[in-house]
Amino acid sequence: MSSGMNALALRSLRHRPRAAVATFLAVLLGTLLIGSFATLAESSGAASGTDADTLVILGAVVGGWGAVIVLFSVASTVGITTTQRATEIGLLRTIGATPRQARRLIARECGAIAVTAAVAGALLASLTGRALFAMIRSGGLVSERTEYDAGPASVGGAALLVLVVSALAASVAARRATRGPAGVVARESGGEQGRMRWWRVAVALLLIGYGIAMAVITITVTAHDADPYAAMSTSGSSSILVGVGMAVLAPVLLRWGAGPVRLLAGTSATAHLASYNTARRAHLLAGVLAPVVVLTSAAVGTLMLVDIDQRTLPGGTADSDTINLLNNVVVGMVSLFAAIMVVNAFVATIAHRREELHRLRLLGATPRQVRGSVVAEAGVVAVVGVVLGTVAALTTVVPFAVARHEGVVPDGGLWLAPVVVAAVVVLTIGSARGAVRSAARETAR
Repeated sequence: MSSGMNALALRSLRHRPRAAVATFLAVLLGTLLIGSFATLAESSGAASGTDADTLVILGAVVGGWGAVIVLFSVASTVGITTTQRATEIGLLRTIGATPRQARRLIARECGAIAVTAAVAGALLASLTGRALFAMIRSGGLVSERTEYDAGPASVGGAALLVLVVSALAASVAARRATRGPAGVVARESGGEQGRMRWWRVAVALLLIGYGIAMAVITITVTAHDADPYAAMSTSGSSSILVGVGMAVLAPVLLRWGAGPVRLLAGTSATAHLASYNTARRAHLLAGVLAPVVVLTSAAVGTLMLVDIDQRTLPGGTADSDTINLLNNVVVGMVSLFAAIMVVNAFVATIAHRREELHRLRLLGATPRQVRGSVVAEAGVVAVVGVVLGTVAALTTVVPFAVARHEGVVPDGGLWLAPVVVAAVVVLTIGSARGAVRSAARETAR
């Protein structure tokens, strides 16, 4: 029975190559990123003094904040690829499969992809971790006497962490897809409507509340501390916390945000159709909206924080150089990963809609009209995402500007936000155009 289920799972994967690749990339890159920084924390055991402190900060603090974003993205991607199968799961149950058998099939498929990707990611992390350490030492952040001393424990722990998160995400999505009578599951999945669970709302409110609380602490407490970097330590993470919290609420926020975008876009049929489709598929497009929000909030918040710091404090000291490097690492790491997740999520989402796009062609829509509809939906997602991300970034920018005596509006660097927003919008729409072009070519064959 077990071997038969495994064979069925492997055959099922061959019919969903894009969803499988999306999950594989999310787990692979997540393990690679977390594992690379984990090797620095492990190497700190063989270091001493300031070298040990620097490696712990880089590995545990910077890697820890990156891990929050990475694990959320992995869970989101696994959830998307599993939720997209609600119709298939409903049909399997109508022909006799039990909910337990359906969940086991999903678990075997997800497990096969995740274990392969996590092992590959751990192997790559052992190489990139060594390269990251060499870069840090060549940059003078640690002395030449400190050696790289990471073994399999750090990268293995990172792989295990990502696997646990992937298993939980697949389990939650599978239980949602198999909940209720078989006929109702198939019918509701066709309607593409999803309800947000109470625990998800609770997690989102906890993250947003914690981020806002840190912003308040920055203004009322750490802004008056003698240490000039005390305010940065409390305000720096606020934009990431609030951004991730909003990303958890992405289905609801996208549904609410689609309406105002339609009003702003005018009365054109394309705008109306894009707004309607976005609100109707909010639970699927939320997987694209989430990395857009996190990318915008982390990039705008951290870049403007670094700009304020450089403008209000003299640079050139060892502490300022280290802190600026840490912040730039955070921005680069989060931006690269979130950008890959935006592309990844769009490819997985569009691949799920190939039959719908084919039906539109059969009804008389031209390829240009089909592409225009999908790109318009991407535009709605991008607009909602950058607005939410910019709002989340304010929880870092405003408190830190107040703490550095610049007031609510920083004295400079205001061009950073529109530049980041424009880049995120171009990335989102470009990803949609590429994904729909690929899907259209396959549909035309």
